Amino acid sequence: MSNYGCSLVTGGGGFIGTHLVSQLLEQGETVKVLELEDVSLPNDVQVIRGSVTDADTVRRALKGVQRLYHLAGNPDLWAQDKRVFKQVNYEGTRTVLSEAAQADLDVVVYTSTESILTGKKQGDRPIDSSIQRELHEMPGPYCRSKFLAEQIAFDATRKGLPVVIVSPTLPIGPGDRRITPPTRMILNFLNCKMPAYLDCKFNMVDVRDVAKGHILAAQYGRPGERYILGNENLTLGELLLMIEDITGLAMPKFRIPHWVALIVGALSELSADYITRKPPKAPLTGVRLAARSMFFESNKAVKELGFQQSSIRQALIDQIEWLVKEGYVTSTLTLHKNM
Repeated sequence: MSNYGCSLVTGGGGFIGTHLVSQLLEQGETVKVLELEDVSLPNDVQVIRGSVTDADTVRRALKGVQRLYHLAGNPDLWAQDKRVFKQVNYEGTRTVLSEAAQADLDVVVYTSTESILTGKKQGDRPIDSSIQRELHEMPGPYCRSKFLAEQIAFDATRKGLPVVIVSPTLPIGPGDRRITPPTRMILNFLNCKMPAYLDCKFNMVDVRDVAKGHILAAQYGRPGERYILGNENLTLGELLLMIEDITGLAMPKFRIPHWVALIVGALSELSADYITRKPPKAPLTGVRLAARSMFFESNKAVKELGFQQSSIRQALIDQIEWLVKEGYVTSTLTLHKNM
């Protein structure tokens, strides 16, 4: 596949999407972006404003496109109107892939998520890309919507559309203007809003590596295959020690039992739904995911795509520097950048 031509990125104004668009432009591609009205985008891309749930808008955006990167979705773990997850993540994906099937595309890269690959009885063994789950295992409306959307992507491949699926783990790094859940978690600790923590197991990856992984998936990925784009397995306690070492801020040492976190999560979500109308500090879906081991391995992506995995510590430093520069951090920090 040539590096040149026209690529369409849905959700190109998001955290991963912004870096993907930048990298596509750097390698000489013409880039179109399908994005909502209120999202800012660079001047050197062709912008189509609208929703992925609107077939006419998607059809118009796909004209003259060789490669489609479908990233658009709602990444939050809470919404006051729970229907938004199904509308955007599921119905939006169905609309996009239905229209893509009518276009002459070389490849479609669909962005899934690692959170639908976890199970209650997973254990600590890292999850690989061959894992199969069921809908009833999904802990909340976000995960259910992404699970169903991924099923649509697999089904589209069986019908002849060349869809490659990528599943990023928790992306960190600079440029997260929408403050996605992983960034929100780190920001709350930096601003001393979390006096205690619920220890959990997860995988982190540099967002810039994830963006490059999308491009590699378009180049080398096999249709109908899933590739996990991840890097380092960590506990939250280990991440907090790293943040403390980088910033000099004393991170919380008190761990919350999971049963307490479930009660707090349920109460905070009820309050968010019916009183504050603002995102809860502890979304119930996030608390439920925290009870599961979210350790992953990305050997398939490394071997088949040439996926590169940069330093997580450096990505964290870059993210914290960006958050400070943009005014998100209220604490006074002196960063220690030694590796």
